[in-house]
Parts: sequence; structure tokens; C-alpha cells
Amino acid sequence: MTYRADPARYGAMQYRRSGRSGLKLPVISLGLWQNFGGNRDYPSAMEILGHAFDAGVTHFDLANNYGPPAGSSEELFGYVMARDFKPYRDEMIISSKAGYLMWPGPYGEFGSRKYLMASCDQSLKRLGLDYVDIFYSHRYDPETPLEETMGALASIVAQGKALYVGISSYPEKETREAYRILKEMGVPCTIHQPSYSMLNRWIENDKTIDTCGDLGIGMIAFSPLAQGVLSGKYNKGDKDGTRATNTNTTLRQSHIEPNVLEAVDKVSEIAKARGQSMVQLALAWVLRRKEMTSALIGVRTLEQLKDNLGVLDNLDLSDDEIKAIDEATKNGQMELHPRPQGWLR
Repeated sequence: MTYRADPARYGAMQYRRSGRSGLKLPVISLGLWQNFGGNRDYPSAMEILGHAFDAGVTHFDLANNYGPPAGSSEELFGYVMARDFKPYRDEMIISSKAGYLMWPGPYGEFGSRKYLMASCDQSLKRLGLDYVDIFYSHRYDPETPLEETMGALASIVAQGKALYVGISSYPEKETREAYRILKEMGVPCTIHQPSYSMLNRWIENDKTIDTCGDLGIGMIAFSPLAQGVLSGKYNKGDKDGTRATNTNTTLRQSHIEPNVLEAVDKVSEIAKARGQSMVQLALAWVLRRKEMTSALIGVRTLEQLKDNLGVLDNLDLSDDEIKAIDEATKNGQMELHPRPQGWLR
């Protein structure tokens, strides 16, 4: 059956401008990090992707290493793009990134011009696209001059392979420097993608979020549910199908320490009082900041997607609720500040 998008797809979604750019993103974007790799078949992938687009989710976020195995998420999305989404390409924002290990040898990861340029070409081939809308430096490389990394991003724009560029998991100092270098090259740093949740506030603590606001850089938070911890599923002891049962998981023991799970229990009471799921409250909390353009979700099932999208019914948080969340989570913070080697992805 040929996919036809819902004519009412823009009725409920909200869109925010990315910093001071002309780019608008849905407040909920869909990431294809761990759930759209080699183990995902086309029908179940299209069920989720099609429902997301029908709900106004126009932004699909990928990276060269997403899978597993690496590259398979881009290949799957490329198949969906060719078979179902092609008529809607101009309504979509498709992003990719490069920075993590993709092939052996000295040119297969981090931030060199050699790696970024080659990786962008490989991603476009897997996606079956002439360009991506956003291309990111996936992590800061302390051994490569930022001028080289940002210069590669500028070249990718000049060559028409990306419309916008961004950075991911860059600390405050490096964010300012990347912005300066790109500006001198005539290419704006349009967006920053950091990890951020009520249990992981490093961008507040080192002022990265304030810096992005000052400079006019948009922000899109990944892991707004702290690797699923803020869904409450680990508190219930039901780990089947979760990252806790995956030997290749990025979930750390620090995510499920007793103090963290205790904080989640307290937050769940706030969610109940609001008539929301834990997931919806966690997303509303991330989006409470004016600097935050979008929250990037990852889902395994259609039911999870619907739960996430339910946040659109109530995005507003009162000052009292924000204070209550601060109090509930003060002893459950993870402090997952990015390191040169990258703490995730």
C-alpha cells in the first residue's frame, strides 16, 4: 500500500525557531539511534515513522554510526525515504552526524576534515539523498584544531551537501569557539545537540545552554528521558526489552543507582498530579527552557511514540512544579558532562 500523509498532520504539533535562524523544528523530533538498525523490519519501522510524520514530526535525526550495526539506520531510513517519504522530502528536516568510529585506521573517527567529508558522502549514499538538512560534528575532538573541523562543516555547506550545520556534546568553551570560527567563515552554527534531562543538567551547570541562548544557537536535547530511566520502567523491575538487558547497551550503572530510582519515584508523583505520564512530564521539563528548540525522542514501539506525543496536550509547567521537580531530583543527578572520548553515542 502506498503511504499517503495525513492532510491534518500540522494541526497539533508546535514548532520553534532554532536560535536566530530561519529553521523551525517540531518540539518533538524522532531519533533513529538504537531502534532502527539491523533488527528492525520495514513494516514496523514505517508504522512508527509514518505515524510520527502524520503527527507533525518533520525532523528525523540520524548519524553515520546509528544502528546497530553502524550505518544500518541510515540505510533503513533511506529505504523508507525512497519508497514512502519521497513526495514529502521538502517538508522534512533530515539530519546526520559524524564523529564516532566508523571504519578502521586513523581516518575513521573524530574531527578531521578527511573523516568528516568522507563520512558525509557515505551518509548521503546510504540515505539516497543529495543533501541533508543538518550535518553535525558529533563530538569535540581535542586533537584536531577546531578550525579544521569547522572548516569541513563549512565546506559541506558550500558543496550543497547540507543546508545547516551544528555541533553535538560540545562544552561551553568549545561551543563559543566553534560559533566564532563558523561565523568568520560565513556559516552560522545553527544548532547544538547535547544530552539533557531533569537528571542530567550539565548544560545548565557549565552554562552551555545560556551560551547558546546568548549566541542565537538553537538546541535539541537528546536523552531527555535519561536513557529511558524517566519512563519509570526500571523502578517497576520490568527490564525485558530495555537497555538493561542489552549487553551492548549505553545504559550505565549510574543511571539505575538507588538514589536515581528514588528521585524517579518522587517525580512520578508530580506526573500523576498533573495527569501526565512520566515520559510526558520529562519532555515538558526539557522544553520549558526558551533556548530549547526540540526534544529528541527514541522509541521502540508505536505505543511509546504515542505516549511521547501526548506531551503536546500539556507543555506548561508552573513555578511551583519546577521547584518540586528540582527538590525531587536533587539527590539523583547523574552529572554526565561530556568528555573528549564522548560519554555516549
